[in-house]
Amino acid sequence: MKQSIVHIALVVRDYDEAIDFYTQKLGFTLLEDTYQPEQDKRWVVVAPPGSEGTSILLARASKEEQVPFIGNQAGGRVFLFLRTDDFWRDYDRMQSIGITFVRSPKEAEYGIVAVFEDLYGNLWDLVQFAKDHLLTKGL
Repeated sequence: MKQSIVHIALVVRDYDEAIDFYTQKLGFTLLEDTYQPEQDKRWVVVAPPGSEGTSILLARASKEEQVPFIGNQAGGRVFLFLRTDDFWRDYDRMQSIGITFVRSPKEAEYGIVAVFEDLYGNLWDLVQFAKDHLLTKGL
């Protein structure tokens, strides 16, 4: 059996502001933006540049009970992990355009990592794994 996780749904307030942040600030690629009239919503998928794995489905909160989860999908924990092949290049670029880092870069046995917020406050790790780390395959 072969399976994989295709999308992770990220609850957002507004499709267009989320697309702008992920494509213009983080440099992600907009893979799909399809209107679904029967549900009055859009199917919006983004992914980091060069990514061949899991993508993010930007899912606008469509019910009042979903609104409190915008920016807090993991209860204040780091929610998503953005792997990079050049930590300092991406960290410096992200800082220069106003991305908020809530934890400074830290070197650890597994690599180097810093925590940043997306436009809603969800926490992300920006991480470059050490050369001998299992997750460096493919980069």
